[in-house]
Amino acid sequence: MYSSVNTIWVLLGAALVFLMQAGFAMCEAGFTRAKNTGNILMKNLMDFCIGTPTYWVLGFGLMFAGSGALIGGFDPFVRGDYTDILPAGVPLFAYLIFQTVFCATSATIVSGSMAERTKFISYCVYSFCISAFIYPVSGHWIWGGGWLSQLGFHDFAGSTAVHMVGGVCACIGAAILGPRLGKYDENGKPRAILGHSLSLGALGVFILWFCWFGFNGCSTVGMEGDGVIVSAGLIFVTTNMAPAVASVVTMVYTWLRYKKPDVGMTLNAALAGLVAITAGCDVVSPAGAAAIGVIAGLLLPISVNFFDSVLKIDDPVGAISVHGVCGAAGTILTGLFSTSEGLLYGHGAHFLAIQCLGVLSTAAWAAVTITIVFLVIKSTIGLRVSAEEEVHGLDITEHGLPSAYGGFAFVYDDTPDGLPAPQTNEVPVTEAVPIVVQTPASAEEAPTSANNVKLTRVDILCKMERFEALKRAMFDIGITGMTASNVMGCGEQRGKAEGYFRGAKVEATMLPIIQVTIIVSKVPVSQVVNTARKVLYTGSFGDGKIFVYNVENVVKVRTGEQGYDALQDEEAK
Repeated sequence: MYSSVNTIWVLLGAALVFLMQAGFAMCEAGFTRAKNTGNILMKNLMDFCIGTPTYWVLGFGLMFAGSGALIGGFDPFVRGDYTDILPAGVPLFAYLIFQTVFCATSATIVSGSMAERTKFISYCVYSFCISAFIYPVSGHWIWGGGWLSQLGFHDFAGSTAVHMVGGVCACIGAAILGPRLGKYDENGKPRAILGHSLSLGALGVFILWFCWFGFNGCSTVGMEGDGVIVSAGLIFVTTNMAPAVASVVTMVYTWLRYKKPDVGMTLNAALAGLVAITAGCDVVSPAGAAAIGVIAGLLLPISVNFFDSVLKIDDPVGAISVHGVCGAAGTILTGLFSTSEGLLYGHGAHFLAIQCLGVLSTAAWAAVTITIVFLVIKSTIGLRVSAEEEVHGLDITEHGLPSAYGGFAFVYDDTPDGLPAPQTNEVPVTEAVPIVVQTPASAEEAPTSANNVKLTRVDILCKMERFEALKRAMFDIGITGMTASNVMGCGEQRGKAEGYFRGAKVEATMLPIIQVTIIVSKVPVSQVVNTARKVLYTGSFGDGKIFVYNVENVVKVRTGEQGYDALQDEEAK
């Protein structure tokens, strides 16, 4: 006998959890660089699109087709009888789509920690593996009648089953993949690589917070009976309490430690609180949820710093700490704060021990299986893109997409010290794109500054991804100041078309470039020009141009100094 109320409730939950894909896509895109936005969006689309048929063919059967201790069964295309495991009044297909969107959530967590340097084909392969057997097998242990379920392990909506599994896979993947170029300096100290849109990241967090009410609340898989109605109300309260408290705690922590409240870390704290409360949202009180939020709010920044600075695992969006660490912590804390079985409520340590065992065994399963998957991928099709592809960005190199933001230019992207200029073609210097130098006809015509020292302006037009290398090369030869601007331009090629959009060739006439202006007084102009050429040269059209002009005078506003003196800093003088 089917229940329309229960069925609608489950389908509503499925729709809200599906919308979490948009939240994850916004978070990951906003917290990474603009040149990888299209790649991030494509991955979040494809992990759901790959996961849906994969879970239908393999995953659902492994999770629910049987009551074995370790594995469900093999039931391709979900054709078996699942009467014994279906929630009261809920038809099979409603439950299938509800479980499908949970599976996709686990897979999408991994993309954030491995962002900006993973091959797209490799992502598709390991996303398939997570949906096909990694998530379903451990999910069977917890929700499908497996050995953890039989022991009394409690993970109401997936702190461990969904989030920690995704977080562990993310950690292993990021460790094997290695950090992004330029993430660590020569001393191993982490460098901040800023995301391009905090607005997108914040929008993603709010979408996820909203959808989490479906993720947790609709996991009651029904709304019939007074007990269920009361439980659903409690779940909504605890689900909201933990992230709110976690955000406040992280804000205060970063304010005290760094003297300013950290916006990005506080946004991540909201997700950390949501992940942590997911396991016990139905069995803890609002006070218990607040306590879990406090712990998650403290644990998150400490964990992020540990992985970033100590273990040297580069996680662009903090997925390891948010989902892996806080997912495990929230599940264990349920053993403390559960009002019916928790240690702090006088029920002994047995339930807490089961929670710890479940976390450790599930983490071990995810770590071993995903390590095998990643190592096989790495030794066959490869896991990471080349250094040149990473510098150019995955949008253009993996998808032929010049920019996910047509018509807009963005601030330069960091590249590391010592990264060679990409050698796209073996072209002799004599046949490369010419450099235009504008100089006076004779030395006598060159004007001098107020104190009789010649001043020269050098304008360098270069590709956006080469700016950081150019900047550092200029500093190395003694240049102490420069001005950089994002501009649009083209050369004799009238803007090289570099890709396709919806099947149509992109015929750009103006491309985003960086214009660097340097006023030279002490360093030889020839050294500046030659150094710039060495850094920027590939022999291909689009390497850039260098323009040299005479400067009549320079005035420092603060002191009134002119000419050569105006260009020297106090320390140099």
